[in-house]
Amino acid sequence: MKVEELTAKVLENNPSMDRYQLALAVSKRSDELLNGATSKLNINPKSVKAADLALMEIAEGLVTVKGFVDSEA
Repeated sequence: MKVEELTAKVLENNPSMDRYQLALAVSKRSDELLNGATSKLNINPKSVKAADLALMEIAEGLVTVKGFVDSEA
């Protein structure tokens, strides 16, 4: 899947998440992968960029995104 399709899939399945929050989640998971975390997908991590792999994991629901709270001010 292309990055645009994966992004659309994540945002469609998580209506309370916006693109900025998704970018933060992908960044955090990418850092984890680069620092030695094992991939939850059956893909060779050396054949795919860490950010793409992180986005794929989030899109498949293998990595949950927590910590974002909507604030009504």
